Amino acid sequence: MPLALSGAACVRGQASSTPVTTRPLPIPPLSAGRVGVDGVRRFELAAQPGVTEMLPGRSTATWGYNGSILGPTLRARRGERVAFTITNNLPETTSVHWHGMRVPARYDGGPHQSIEPGATWEPDWTVEQHAATLWYHPHPHGSTEKHVYRGLSGLFLIDDDIADGLDLPRRYGVDDIPLVIADRRFTSGGRLDEADDSKYGLLGDTVITNGIAGAHLSVSTERVRLRVLNGSSSRLFNLARSDDASFDLIATDGGLLEKPLSLKRIQLSPGERAEIVLELSAGQTVTLRALPIEAREGLSDPATFGFDDTFDILTLRPESTLSASPGLPETLTTITPLVDAATPANRSFELQWYMINGQRMDMNRIDLVVPVDTTEVWSIRNVDNWPHNFHVHDVQFQVISIDGRTPPPALSGWKDTIYTEPGRTYNVGMRFSGHADPVNPYMYHCHLLHHEDQGMMGQFLVLAPGQQPAPMPMGGNHSGGGH
Repeated sequence: MPLALSGAACVRGQASSTPVTTRPLPIPPLSAGRVGVDGVRRFELAAQPGVTEMLPGRSTATWGYNGSILGPTLRARRGERVAFTITNNLPETTSVHWHGMRVPARYDGGPHQSIEPGATWEPDWTVEQHAATLWYHPHPHGSTEKHVYRGLSGLFLIDDDIADGLDLPRRYGVDDIPLVIADRRFTSGGRLDEADDSKYGLLGDTVITNGIAGAHLSVSTERVRLRVLNGSSSRLFNLARSDDASFDLIATDGGLLEKPLSLKRIQLSPGERAEIVLELSAGQTVTLRALPIEAREGLSDPATFGFDDTFDILTLRPESTLSASPGLPETLTTITPLVDAATPANRSFELQWYMINGQRMDMNRIDLVVPVDTTEVWSIRNVDNWPHNFHVHDVQFQVISIDGRTPPPALSGWKDTIYTEPGRTYNVGMRFSGHADPVNPYMYHCHLLHHEDQGMMGQFLVLAPGQQPAPMPMGGNHSGGGH
């Protein structure tokens, strides 16, 4: 298996011949906002164009929040009220979606909450979920891929009393590191190459970590916690240590696992997150690496989807003397099952091409109506020979079964995005509590962003007893059924 130089790809297994000089990993600034006398935590974001040295010595036009690329890491606490003033300084209409957040539909930031150039959007809500690593990104219908590709994304960390009581690495930028990884492709002049050269989506030959290629991190502690987001448009990452040692998975999309899980590999599809803790030895460099994707049965041509590629993501350079880190707790939290494993599905979804259940997205069609304060099981099946995944807005779900069998321990926690291999059926349980709204829908979609942009998305309303769907604009029709 060929290995890539730091920050470069083995495109279809072929190593890059150009070494990339490593640079210190940029750490997105941490923003806790400002808390007013009313107790509301207020944040300001501006989506804006800029220039970033993603490749050493080359300037690339990019987009970012409050900067040239990515955005600040936002931080709030369970039970707090948060409010945002978001200004669009871009030349195009955009939006800001709070991926993984439980949030009222009118503030979800999906394609119905667009922000025109020069306009300002002011959402607010109460944080109602446990400690987790969430993220925010644009969601304009038909152009999400290119807005994210140009650099618009950032992490949103939620804290709570349970997580605060655990002896975990928690010093932001020291032993608690945000890691946004994504692939990019560049022209010979250093510009982002946005050419759509396949039906699959933009697939890059260079990995960008927190906005740059070839990143390294100096580590001063025995253990380091990496909050990893796959911020790519289309690429899956199969993460491992270069020394093939184990690491501990402590959290997935929606928060902590019940116990740390020792692994040698963790696979993330676009939009998924994982919190992993690495134990390091003084003076011994280790690289976080992406290896070829192992689960590939049913795919028409795995190499086309980048499944054969290998990347170096981040070089970890422990100092000659490391500060002691406590061992990980044996127990992290308690996760109560939403439903019994044998509970049948309420609805089923088939993923194929750019369609869900044989339909492409229509902004004027409501695909599902869900009663508020109910728990449902959704059955999701990829009937395609392409890779797909599935993301549901406003909920964190539990993976109940895969082809009728118990899911692996890595999928035992809360999720909002799940990779779906061809031919397999995932049953997931979720609860739609609060946030009833007869006007504003939530989305469910494939988070391979080209697929989403081409119509692999549907929308649903959550309704309280007695509520009826409001008329859609432009003569669109409502329908409340599931497939």
